[in-house]
Amino acid sequence: MSEKVLMKGNEAIAEAAIRAGCRHYFGYPITPQTELAAYMAKRMPKIGGCFLQAESEVAAINMVYGVSSTGKRVMTSSSSPGVSLKQEGISYIAGADLPALIVNVQRGGPGLGGIQPSQSDYFQATKGGGHGDYHLIVLTPASVQEMADMTALAFDLADKYRMPSMLLADGTMGQMMEPVLLPEEHINAVEKPWAVTGTGMKREHNIINSLYLVPEELEKKNIERFERYKLIEETEARYEAFMMEDAEYCIVAFGIAARISKNAVVALRQMGIKAGLIRPITVWPFPKKAIADAADKVKAFVSVELSMGQMIEDIKLASGCRKPVALCNRVGGMIPSPEEVIECVKNMQGGNN
Repeated sequence: MSEKVLMKGNEAIAEAAIRAGCRHYFGYPITPQTELAAYMAKRMPKIGGCFLQAESEVAAINMVYGVSSTGKRVMTSSSSPGVSLKQEGISYIAGADLPALIVNVQRGGPGLGGIQPSQSDYFQATKGGGHGDYHLIVLTPASVQEMADMTALAFDLADKYRMPSMLLADGTMGQMMEPVLLPEEHINAVEKPWAVTGTGMKREHNIINSLYLVPEELEKKNIERFERYKLIEETEARYEAFMMEDAEYCIVAFGIAARISKNAVVALRQMGIKAGLIRPITVWPFPKKAIADAADKVKAFVSVELSMGQMIEDIKLASGCRKPVALCNRVGGMIPSPEEVIECVKNMQGGNN
């Protein structure tokens, strides 16, 4: 039965992954996601699963590659510098068309930066952080409940489209504690005839590979993959619209920034300013249509980010640059306050009157 318990976001991801059928975890401790690895270290041996603290992030992601090729549900987690080290392996997994889950609980950067929350890995996650032409399905939870729910969804989408998915959280989401209704045990029923499982001499051998030395073959493979990506963009973009029915100013934010922005929207409404919020739940695929539709009605957009301004570029592209887009941001582990968001909207209002 489902049960409601008080959990950290990192722990909720781990338990949800186990309930989603994940029995293989490979990672390396790094703040602020270490609780996820610690939880897996305790739980996996008790359920017949495999937990392995690899010698490095590079080793961990290549272990994910190997287990994924057998058709098993497998995951890794890290924070920003560690995810950077995993990028070559992530590109290999994408190039081999394998499903896997990567969790990034972001911290400030670049470099070692700090250990406080950030959203500055947006470009890395949504534009393909490794080499070559590829995408990840990228989900952005805004509560501990969503940390759990989106973990199961990320596994399902990865299996459905045979590609890696990412849970892009921030340090606040990983460390905060909230009541969470844990999902029921979820049996993965997706058939994987491509998996390397041994043949019993009953079929031809499967080969998992991302190397194509004949240019025409690699071109064909890339084109086929992007046809799949196009379908995902058309069918899997997810978002939440809050008070957008008559909004004149649209705030766009995800993760902890969206929670702050929702409070700002309520306060702005009390001041007589018609503000609304679009919260991307997937940042790839980005909810382009929702932004484009909003651009037909609103006077301006405000992008609220824990970065120097990365998602703002996708807002401008999706809106066709038809309306002004302002940036309300804090970096280095700082988080914008509702008052800062309100002030930014007021400044846009002053410029549009």
